[in-house]
Amino acid sequence: MSDPAQAAAALAALHAQAFAAPWSAAEFADLLSQPGVLLGLEPDGFVLVRVVLDEAEILTLAVAPAARRRGLGRRLVERASATAAQAGSTRLFLEVAEDNAAARALYDGAGFAVIGRRKAYYARPDGGRTDALVMSRDLSNAERKLTLP
Repeated sequence: MSDPAQAAAALAALHAQAFAAPWSAAEFADLLSQPGVLLGLEPDGFVLVRVVLDEAEILTLAVAPAARRRGLGRRLVERASATAAQAGSTRLFLEVAEDNAAARALYDGAGFAVIGRRKAYYARPDGGRTDALVMSRDLSNAERKLTLP
């Protein structure tokens, strides 16, 4: 999609399928306009990564519910890792809701380790809150090991 507004709207629509508290098209448009923000896009999912100097962060990863459990999430994580490494990052960070078992299993399997916790970070639709686990993956040798899927 060459039109930024159309791209932001499409990302917001997919994000709304994947999350109870989705980001708006305006939020995606703002992120995509920022330096160092990179998008890995597939028909049923995407990953947004921000690279700053030698560190990178997965801002969000979304997979349409109908496309889950088919390896797309793993491909997107590997794409984010390879893209970050190619941009010079030696470490990739992310935050995941403590109670999101599927995402935690994905990140654990991709070599991320829990390095911290943000208490009551995520708001829930019912008004409750849950902790975020801060996870990290070493990319220092990734340039030789990782390739874009």
